[in-house]
Amino acid sequence: MSKQSESEVVSRAVCGIVLFCFFGLCLLPVSPALSAPAHSRPSAANFAASAPAAPAGRDPLVDAAFDHFYNMDYDRGVQEFEKILERRPNDPFAVNHLLTVTLLRELYRMGAMNSGEYANDSFIGQAHRSADPKIKLQIQQLVDRAESLEEQDLKTNPDNVDALYARGVTRAQFALYTALVERAWFSALRNAVGARHDHERVLELNPNYVNAKLVVGTHNYVTGSLPWSVKAAVALVGLSGSKEKGFEYLRDVANADVENSVDAKVVLALFLRREHRFDEARALMHDLAGRYPRAYLFPVEEANLLRASGRIQESAAAYRAVWQAGREGKYGNLHYEVSAFGLGELLRSQKDYSGAAAAFEMVNEVSGADPEVLQKANLAAGEMYDLLQKRDLAVKKYQAVVAANAATPPAEQARKLMKEAYRE
Repeated sequence: MSKQSESEVVSRAVCGIVLFCFFGLCLLPVSPALSAPAHSRPSAANFAASAPAAPAGRDPLVDAAFDHFYNMDYDRGVQEFEKILERRPNDPFAVNHLLTVTLLRELYRMGAMNSGEYANDSFIGQAHRSADPKIKLQIQQLVDRAESLEEQDLKTNPDNVDALYARGVTRAQFALYTALVERAWFSALRNAVGARHDHERVLELNPNYVNAKLVVGTHNYVTGSLPWSVKAAVALVGLSGSKEKGFEYLRDVANADVENSVDAKVVLALFLRREHRFDEARALMHDLAGRYPRAYLFPVEEANLLRASGRIQESAAAYRAVWQAGREGKYGNLHYEVSAFGLGELLRSQKDYSGAAAAFEMVNEVSGADPEVLQKANLAAGEMYDLLQKRDLAVKKYQAVVAANAATPPAEQARKLMKEAYRE
């Protein structure tokens, strides 16, 4: 196999890996503009985290901590899982909980959760804000701590299903870390494959261990969706699957009263969207939006799905509803401005350039807006002004893009557009 084709296989495999090892994949809304240029996609898709199941029944403290986390109260979620770990220092599940929420909180802070990127392979070349070195060290220490506890248990009993399940969780989270923080794709691949194998072994030993079906089911769908040529090559490293089995397993988890049910619904909604089964996906998002009212990304994804299904007016109203709720303080300091960006993209697709420009400008009204979203919104607003023959306003927006951060792809595009007006 040529180096180029090997690279293609790895790229596609890693795309699937990131999907499945997001394991709570967590609040992964698909961008409504999957075919749009990279500079026009929203960049602040934020995620809740996966919730590995406790082996000895549900812990109310864990449920409460994840309730805060799914509501995107990241700091409180981390604090509560730190307290739980203090009570259970030798429990790998407790370590994995803290590992997961710490990692996902940092990825949210980095702006590394661009939903458009994870819908295709473009995330491989994307660079975001750097991770905090202290948090990186903490994540690596938590991985080491969890693995040490898991290996101790497996050394005593290689068929300990709880230890196998916990190790799979640790490997999945480390795959996510190495892919999105360290950008180490082959390391991510190894850990992701290891996670799947651990959870497949769990299901061999105990077919009723429903939580293990999340990783296995997600992985089956992803690998089952690859082109045959890539699928054959990826099988060489132990990756195979079918979309049908993936859906079956994900529905099993989504319909069960287990900790991974929320995650399974999010992943299931993502895959249903990819299959153009928009109403089914929207029903799942609507359910989660009701359960977690502060998590603005669930109603944003409802708006995305309405747009994808061609219900333009309903989609616009849904984006505006999220925006208004954010302005009224419902989402605190979370980045609900992605709703304005989504509205701008929708209006742009309808060639309502004036309305789109106004929507993109709304992002500037949010104090502490995500810098990547703000930069892309200003770039998009400038493009709309160019189309409206308002060159002076367009140039001002391009200048704002470059002033914000001159070393980004939007800034590079803005510099070009300062020399020559944008044309569709």
